[in-house]
Amino acid sequence: MAKENTNRVDGQVRAGAIIQAHTIGQLNLTQQAPPAVPWQLPPELPHFADRTGEQEQVLAATSEAAATGGPLVVALSGMGGIGKTALGFRLARVLREHDRCPDGILHLDLDDLRRDGTVELADALGELTRGLDPDAALPPGYADRRRRYWTASQDKRLVLVLDNARSGAEVLPLLPSSAGGIVIVTSHGRLHDLDGTRAVELPLGPLGGEDATGLLRATVSDPRLAADPEAAAELARRCAGLPAALHVAGRWVSRYRNRELRRLIDELTVTLDREGVPVVEAVWDAAYAGLSPEAARLYRLLPHHPGPVVTDGAAAALLGGGVADAEGALEELDEAGLLLPRPDGRGLHDLIRGHASRRAALDPDAAEDVPAARRRLVRWYRRQATRADLVAAGPRLVVARPPEEEPGLAEAPDLSFASRLEALHWLEREHLALYGCVRIAYEDGLDADAVALCEPLWTHFLDHQHYADVIDSFGLGVASADRCEDPLAVVRMRCQLARPLWEQRRYAEAAEQLRVAVGRARLLGSTEPERKLRASAVEFRGKLASVQGDWAAAVPDFEAARAEHLAIGNTYGAMLQTYLLGRAALALGDPERAVALLTEAHRVATEDRRERMTSRTGFELATALRAAGRRAEAAPLYRAALDGARARKSATDELRVLDALADFHEEQGEAEQAAGYRAEAARLRG
Repeated sequence: MAKENTNRVDGQVRAGAIIQAHTIGQLNLTQQAPPAVPWQLPPELPHFADRTGEQEQVLAATSEAAATGGPLVVALSGMGGIGKTALGFRLARVLREHDRCPDGILHLDLDDLRRDGTVELADALGELTRGLDPDAALPPGYADRRRRYWTASQDKRLVLVLDNARSGAEVLPLLPSSAGGIVIVTSHGRLHDLDGTRAVELPLGPLGGEDATGLLRATVSDPRLAADPEAAAELARRCAGLPAALHVAGRWVSRYRNRELRRLIDELTVTLDREGVPVVEAVWDAAYAGLSPEAARLYRLLPHHPGPVVTDGAAAALLGGGVADAEGALEELDEAGLLLPRPDGRGLHDLIRGHASRRAALDPDAAEDVPAARRRLVRWYRRQATRADLVAAGPRLVVARPPEEEPGLAEAPDLSFASRLEALHWLEREHLALYGCVRIAYEDGLDADAVALCEPLWTHFLDHQHYADVIDSFGLGVASADRCEDPLAVVRMRCQLARPLWEQRRYAEAAEQLRVAVGRARLLGSTEPERKLRASAVEFRGKLASVQGDWAAAVPDFEAARAEHLAIGNTYGAMLQTYLLGRAALALGDPERAVALLTEAHRVATEDRRERMTSRTGFELATALRAAGRRAEAAPLYRAALDGARARKSATDELRVLDALADFHEEQGEAEQAAGYRAEAARLRG
């Protein structure tokens, strides 16, 4: 009997091959090469600007590999053209440089696999699996492919870039099974249904001014950009921080090398307004096409909203419906990537505003819908600003005619203001929208509304001197008052316009406004509002004299105005004139009389709970006490005035008090305290 041949292998085999055979003639062993590490990124962009904060945030989030919990998801969201995909690719490269993905980088554009709006997930799983294992045999069904993908991706430290996701439901099935994986997802809107994932959300905004200009210069090398840096910055600004638009601008500069840069700015602006940004126009069109009818209508109307942030109430006014419908439409626009996230809300990007206007131009109902929406918006803002003004300034003389009833505003919500400071802060937050509504009202012939909006803007202006806006708006208020031939409004608006004019040292223009105002005021009747307004016009004439240094000429006007207010029992108006007379006495070298007058004004303002005037009368009283040698009494009044200015967020008043406190402590020989106040003032001035 032949001897049995046996082979035995003892121990653990770690590598190589084991051959078991009876007879071996010739043996050739070929070791199979491991699959190549996938690298599915396109060539790197030659220019990339900013986003360093986002890169640092992602590196920090991936600094410690998680043992459990699935892959880390980095969700980049923002409007089309904002640079989400470019940042996603940059993040993948940065992660590779920091050895976060030794097992490779995969990329998948979900729009390439979208059929009738739905991603073919089985196809997506197949592409990802083949990316990890090119020779993998793919089963036909979705569930089997998903398991095959999990097997291929287990224990892998890889990066997956998923472009153009529309929901978390498209992302979750494509996550690798390894906790060491990193998935970078780009989407137009935020993905709210990434349940159960470790996620870092990074909503992207436009590039800042310096970064935008830097990207423009990097995109095209042209001596004109260096020779005229202001024009280069303006060209970048017209692109509104949108990288796609900056690349378009770079091509324009490169194409028209013999044209003056400032001419190119105007030509490019016209082109962007008319045609948009070619690279992303189709993206915006697709996003618009997917909107519901109500969201699409709001999108077409939003270019008529003049502020940077669109609130639910303003959207409801535009639509002429309830807040619930407005909220839903805004959320839909946000998810479609057609709204820009801002620190205090959501609004339209400047170039998206152009796209929305182009879509509105194609709307057959725009001729009827737009004027009504603009009227509702103006009157909603008028209503809210009037409410804020009443809380912030208290009952006072206003000349606006009562508003007309506006159909469609019944369901738009009104705001409530719990405190004076809350009302003042709302006026500051919405001041651009309010100034814009004055212009809309004037353009649309809503003269009473234009005048009415200038009343709360006067309250806002006293603490926030946005001179270009306020002179423009009060000028429109004057024009509206003249056009509607309202005698009270004519006087009031001209007085309001005079102050920002003289504060900009446009004394002749201010004097002309007050000449007309005082002349018209003499023609008014004897009702209490008319007498108050007449006294106000005389007071303004006195103020103009005082700001030009002619206090002696100002005193008779202040005394005449005070006598008128006392005669009609207007305590607040009389207090204002007493305050002004106190300032005049101090300027004319009589600090004791100034102390007496300002003490009385400060008492009335405090008792009447007029916070702004309490601070201002306290500040002037402190200055008068200091001039009278009563320094100990001045210090607490200065500090109270500083607290009041800061509470109102009035930078102008805060600077005035800080400078006075610095001088005060310097006079006291307290150099350290003086230096501290000067440093605070320097920081505030920027």
